[in-house]
Amino acid sequence: MKRGKLRVLLGMAPGVGKTYEMLEEGRRLTAEGRDVVIAVVETHGRAATAAQAEGLEVVPRRTVAHRGVALDEMDLAAVIARHPDLALVDELAHTNAPGSANDKRWTDVEEILDAGIDVITTVNVQHIASLNDVVEKITGVTQRETVPDAVVRAADQIEVVDLAPQSLRDRLSAGFVYPAERIDAALSNYFRLGNLTALRELALLWLADEVDSALQRYRTEHGIEGAWQARERVVVALTGGSEGETLLRRGARIAARSAGGELLAVHVSTQDGLRTSNPGALETQRALVEQLGGTYHQVVGDDVASALVDFARSVNASQLVIGVSRRGRLGAALTGPGIGNTVIRESGDIDVHIVNHARAGGRFALPRLTGPALSRKRRILGFVTALLGGPIISLLLLATGSDDSITTDVLSYQLLVVIVALIGGIWPAVFAAVLSGLTLDFLFIAPVHTVTISDPVHAIALVLYVVIAMLVSVVVDQAARRARAARRASAEAELLATVAGSVLRGEVAVPALVSRAREAFGLAGVRLVAADGRVLATDGEPVRDERRTAIPVGDGRATLELHGGDLDAGSRRLLDVVVAQLAAALERADLAETAAEAGALAETDQVRSALLSAVSHDLRRPLASAVAALGGLRAAGDHLSEDDRRELIETADESLATLSVLVTDLLDVSRVQAGVLAISLAPVDAADVVIAALDELDLGPDEVELALDPELPALRADAVLLQRVLVNVLANAQRYTPAGVRVRIATSRLGGIAEIRVIDHGPGIAAERRTDMFSPFQRLGDTDNTAGLGLGLALSRGFAEGMGGTLVPEDTPGGGLTMVVTLPIAERDAEAVASGIREDAP
Repeated sequence: MKRGKLRVLLGMAPGVGKTYEMLEEGRRLTAEGRDVVIAVVETHGRAATAAQAEGLEVVPRRTVAHRGVALDEMDLAAVIARHPDLALVDELAHTNAPGSANDKRWTDVEEILDAGIDVITTVNVQHIASLNDVVEKITGVTQRETVPDAVVRAADQIEVVDLAPQSLRDRLSAGFVYPAERIDAALSNYFRLGNLTALRELALLWLADEVDSALQRYRTEHGIEGAWQARERVVVALTGGSEGETLLRRGARIAARSAGGELLAVHVSTQDGLRTSNPGALETQRALVEQLGGTYHQVVGDDVASALVDFARSVNASQLVIGVSRRGRLGAALTGPGIGNTVIRESGDIDVHIVNHARAGGRFALPRLTGPALSRKRRILGFVTALLGGPIISLLLLATGSDDSITTDVLSYQLLVVIVALIGGIWPAVFAAVLSGLTLDFLFIAPVHTVTISDPVHAIALVLYVVIAMLVSVVVDQAARRARAARRASAEAELLATVAGSVLRGEVAVPALVSRAREAFGLAGVRLVAADGRVLATDGEPVRDERRTAIPVGDGRATLELHGGDLDAGSRRLLDVVVAQLAAALERADLAETAAEAGALAETDQVRSALLSAVSHDLRRPLASAVAALGGLRAAGDHLSEDDRRELIETADESLATLSVLVTDLLDVSRVQAGVLAISLAPVDAADVVIAALDELDLGPDEVELALDPELPALRADAVLLQRVLVNVLANAQRYTPAGVRVRIATSRLGGIAEIRVIDHGPGIAAERRTDMFSPFQRLGDTDNTAGLGLGLALSRGFAEGMGGTLVPEDTPGGGLTMVVTLPIAERDAEAVASGIREDAP
């Protein structure tokens, strides 16, 4: 029997319209004459979805009893027995009730397909197994219902049902996705704009990757080897050297320039595994590739260039990034064009980027002023020129010379001496002068084939050879020394500019200066140690105590320890500059720390001033009222009527009660700030605490609308403190809500977290002032004498955080402020939720 075809509708989140699209397609195919049935559809109470299902044949579901609950499941046997052309199966990731033929609905779909029935199904991106953990990091919600990637990738057709994130939020706000009691919680948690944007990108990238895999299969099946650059794919070649990090970051930047660009790193090893590489560096670079969002690959091949190009072609790469060769010019001349040139020649239509790096150009180091002016390579080349040039000139002169050409012979050998002097300096030139003089005497001056200086003129000529060679060598040596001095001056200027720039950069100045010092002076390791023994910065190899040089920094504030090299006088002078800048950087760090401490003291002083101001005003008023009332009672005595006496007693009682509340708040805020607040955590019913808070404030249905989740598990909280939090928040909401408008209290659950939302439709608070509202003694311009000390929200946040929760403000859709109290669910209830059959996905 021919297997049915599978079509998957993929969405970034619930509510984008997958089920609606599936039903619409079913209606269209039914109108075309196809036999279409609804195997299972979940409308979730959405009227538009239910209306779309009308007119389509529905296979009746079967009822399964589980733990006393009747669950409706798709009747797999009935669908296969009905054997339509096309079955519509909603929610591919659904977990079937115990006792079903299969544990998962996607397994049911496999059986339907095997029966030769086509299937259209729906799935959200958070249910794809490989993306499940990524979605959890984005949304904070764990999805226990997943579908293996292979099941979705095996579909004959995958479509993304896309909707702009803000449009989805608008649909949610309008009540088209969830019932009213779940809207606020959904908008503020799973359906945040940032979450939806990330989920949308995740869905599109997953589909793009699937399309890319399909394209690769097509190219393989049709033997297409050329790169089809439909997508930017950057391959970075790693050798195991320290330049790998530079190459990877450059490759990542190239990939980032195009949306959806992909980064791949590859290391080529030989079949015998003997190619030189640093396993530690490769492991570090593998971790960096993963941090940059790329993938790491290792291939085997004796010809590195061919292996790189073959790998790049196999992954349909558009860019190939390699490093500049670390060989010198002589090595390149002796060993051939190198990997870079070979890769360029064989790459064809793949763009090749050759990136410079520190290992190619040599690390930054100050040229030394001591030692020979000319390099060792130049001196060796001078001796080689003398040894090879002498015989060549001799052969040419013997072949073309005559008895009258002695002048030409002498000048020819003199030219060789000058050339050798220009190349190798004094000692190769002296060697060439002596060798040329002896050769001239042996071959061209009678008696020939003997080395005899019978004529004093010949001895003078030989001396002149040596003198001329030395004079030219001196000129060359001076020019080389001046050139080296110029390079040294340039390097010193660059070092000083870097040092100054490092200090200006502030917090990274110290490690930058230490790193630059090690490179500049050619040291193996440098370490900056504080006076108390703390290592402030280090670079290079570990500094050994027996081979270190210690230099004090900033009046003994720290010590700069050097390892692995001797410094000349010029280097010492520059090192003093680096040490001075290190002292300045350390001083700047100390000043910054002192400024931070001063800022904290200033903030404390500000709070103290606010406290004194609040106490002088808010405590004085009830205290004065109580004193006046009690004084009137004592002064008037029995002359007061019963009503006057009662009124004075009530005034004193109210004033003293107010004073007690204010003093309690002051004590509580001091405990919160000191971190010594006594908290007793236990399972708490949120509904009971909400009702108690309403009773305390004497608020009824006319002032407050309740939307409490009856299935919300118990919270892990302190009931007394939670009630105080809600009383404070509710009092504020009631104060700012317009007359005739009710404050709304809603409870909901998101994973292992419960939320209590107090929603008002007042003027709200600007985003830039929301931090101030939680500061003690801040009333944001409220001068009402009955408003207290301005400690309510400060205490509420302190209480919430002390119980392991949070108190955060949010905008109310349509205007106003929503205060959200989040607390963890009690452990036993969290375990019960986790063991449930269905995951309450948003």
